[in-house]
This record gives sequence, C-alpha cells and structure tokens, in this order.
Amino acid sequence: MASWPWWVDFLLLAAIWGSCFLFMRIATADLGALPTAALRVAMASLFLWPLLWLRGQTGLLRKHWRPVLFVGVLNSGLPFVLFAFAVMHISTGLSSILNATVPLFGALVAWAWLGDKPGLSRGLGLAIGFGGIVLLAGGQVGFKSPDRGLPPVWAVLACLLATTCYALAASFTKKHIPTLPSLVTATGSQIGATLALALPALWWPPDHLPGLHTWVALGVLGVVCTGVAYVLYFRLIERAGPSRALAVTYLIPVFALVYGQLLLGETVTLWMLLCGAIVLSGTALASGLVRLPGPKAGAAPD
Repeated sequence: MASWPWWVDFLLLAAIWGSCFLFMRIATADLGALPTAALRVAMASLFLWPLLWLRGQTGLLRKHWRPVLFVGVLNSGLPFVLFAFAVMHISTGLSSILNATVPLFGALVAWAWLGDKPGLSRGLGLAIGFGGIVLLAGGQVGFKSPDRGLPPVWAVLACLLATTCYALAASFTKKHIPTLPSLVTATGSQIGATLALALPALWWPPDHLPGLHTWVALGVLGVVCTGVAYVLYFRLIERAGPSRALAVTYLIPVFALVYGQLLLGETVTLWMLLCGAIVLSGTALASGLVRLPGPKAGAAPD
C-alpha cells in the first residue's frame, strides 16, 4: 500500500464507509445505539491491536497515548453513537447525505485552527459537491422514520453534531499527531473510544441477545468499516491533509445508492446519476485531484 497514490485510499475509504449505514441499521434494530457503537469500536480494537503488535509499534502508542486516545473519543466514540441513534429514526440515505457535510465543517475548522484557507478550486469544489448532495437529497430522500415516536429533527441534529466532531478530530490529528504511523493512530483511537463507551454501554445494555445477522453486521462494522477504514483514513490525513481527507464523505452517498440498488433492489434513476456526477466533480475539486487553471503570467488579477 505504500506505493499507492493517495486517491486510491480516498476511493477505497468512500466505498467502505458507504456501506456502514446499512450495517448500523441492522445492528441497532437488535441492540440500540450505544451498545452498537461500543461493540463496533471494541471489535475494531481487537482487530487492530495484533497488527500493531506485529509491526512493533506498541511503544509509539504508549509514548503518545494521551492525544491518540482523546482523538478516538472525538472521532469514533461520540460520532458512532450519534449516527447509530440517527439511523434508528431517519433513513440510512438521509444519514449518509448529512454525513457529507463533514468537509464543510472541516474546511471551516481547518481554516480557523490551522490557517488552511481553501483556495478557489477547493472552495468551488466544496460548493459544487454540497449542491449535488442537496439536489440528490431533494429528489430521493425523505424524513421517513422507522420509529414514529421521535421527531426526525433530533436525528438530523445528531448527524450534524457527529460531523462537527469528525471535523474537529481531523484538525486535532493534523496539529497534535502529525508524525505517527496511521496504524498507531487508528488502533489507539479505537481503544480510546472503547474505554469511553464501555461503562455507558454496560449501564444501558440491550434487553435481549442479538441474532446471527446482527453479529455479522457488527463484525463488518468493527473490522472493515472501522478497523480497516480508520487505517486508511489516518493515512489519508498524513498524505493529503485533513481537508482532502474529509472530502471523502462527498462520495459516501454515491456508494450508498449503488449498494442499495445492487443489494436491496432500489431504483437508480437518471436524476440520481446526474447528481452523482455533480458530487464526483465537486469532490475532485475539493480534494485537489483536479484544479482550475490559474491566471497566466502577466495577466491582470480577477
């Protein structure tokens, strides 16, 4: 993987995270939000720790445990609980679309905290990508709730709070954990999230044992959507910066729609494809994969 260009990690991460909302919906139906999030990060920790030990990097985690464990609470513990809560009350498609607001918050946080002011291409890309998400949402996703007892607005606010946590965590990682290997950061962050969620999850356990399909969903969430994905994510922050890493969330709804069509038989319309193309174009600009041509030498500035 060391020879891969950063945009390969970018696409792979979007493909993995595009599936997590479906698996969260399956798991929360049996377990509820808090136990789902706690078991997810615990499984990710169990998966990542042997890899860290085999790589001989446990000493690095012991040396930098404070910021790494803290970023796990901010980047995994809180957002996973909030999104697990949200998919219990609004559609998974709407949850994934709200997740795509992360680059907007991330760009603002990186600008205010790190002085990473977005240029014309990246700023335009953020606007185009967000516009595509809005068009996609307007055409396809409503506020249908499996649980009619709770107003959907609370689930929407939970998603937005989760995306703010992601944005803060990305800039915190860039500022305070810039030189650690991605496996160290990924493993330590999941351990930190596990420690933070363990007692609350034990205090509010599920009222019955989950079935096999729930354990399968949790396994995919913990190992693939969390363990593998966070190695890719922190590696992407190291190589491409927090703003570009956060732009991966623009692609997640596109993958989620494809999975829905292939696995659930959902309809893919021309409108959805056009909106997906807009999102892809905005992502390419926001991540720096494509840049607008600058003014020629000697030309008058705009």
